[in-house]
Amino acid sequence: MTTKEIKIKKPKVAKASISKKAETTKVKMPKKVVAKLKEKKDGDNKIVLRIRVRAYESKILDASVKQIIDTAMRYDAKIVGPVPLPTEIKKYTVNRASFIYKNTREQFEIRVHKRLIDIINPGASTIEALTNLSLPSGVDIDVKML
Repeated sequence: MTTKEIKIKKPKVAKASISKKAETTKVKMPKKVVAKLKEKKDGDNKIVLRIRVRAYESKILDASVKQIIDTAMRYDAKIVGPVPLPTEIKKYTVNRASFIYKNTREQFEIRVHKRLIDIINPGASTIEALTNLSLPSGVDIDVKML
């Protein structure tokens, strides 16, 4: 018995036609996503320091925010804000008397004022100056890097 070799011909596919199809197919994306992607392309190395300042008294809060902004401006940083956030109000109701006069009550409230400051592309000297700031007591600061 003799063996015969059978050659199977593979269908030829034009490579150019495949790449053209791949280039012409478009994925539909929401407009919001497209806008965010364009922003990312414009500023790939965009670092944002988000500073959130909280205090019980608005005057002390505004003074400390002004001090933060002055320090950042001294080192030529781009600043967005201060943005006033909604005041958080906590209300507490307490009985005036412990035994007989249960219907008489007192109400107390605590107001927490908030401000938001964004510093875009801060330098090392700006961050160092902000860490060395001494702010009055009663002012709470949260710093996040975005």
